[in-house]
Amino acid sequence: MPVKTKSSGRRRAKRLPKGPNGGIELLLIHSVDQLGKQGDVVEVKPGYANNYLLPQGLATIATDHHKRMVETHREKLEEIENERLAELRKLADAIGKQSVTIESNANDEGQLYGSVNQVDIAAGLKAHGFTVSTAQIHLEGTLKELGLYNVAVRLHPTIDAELKVWVVPSVDQAGQ
Repeated sequence: MPVKTKSSGRRRAKRLPKGPNGGIELLLIHSVDQLGKQGDVVEVKPGYANNYLLPQGLATIATDHHKRMVETHREKLEEIENERLAELRKLADAIGKQSVTIESNANDEGQLYGSVNQVDIAAGLKAHGFTVSTAQIHLEGTLKELGLYNVAVRLHPTIDAELKVWVVPSVDQAGQ
């Protein structure tokens, strides 16, 4: 009976294409912190590519075909992003023309018994038909006095709106 010999068990790994700086050139499938955004072509050390990016499905080999596909997809994404930014600019203009009145209990000197915060302002905007998250409303602390305040609403890192917020005494308190 013939004796079967066992091979060394090591598989020869496919050589990855080298980039211009001697690293491995990969195309990111998902955004990776401190490395790049989805669709970027990056050059990394072989160990990082073989042990993390490729096994986790975060990147693939940057072939010419993949690069062409990403460019086509990127143009469509840029069109969609430009349309979204135009809508956000319109929303920012509409919010800038809006003022929100928030009623709150206060003492005779105008100090509020509580305070007005992002949640109250978001609810006031929602009553006027604008939906924004509390994280988009930027206050310098909470509002603790009656009066008019200008509040920044950040809709996008490049698009801000300024909202006028009136803090007035509540109706049942004003009649006293």
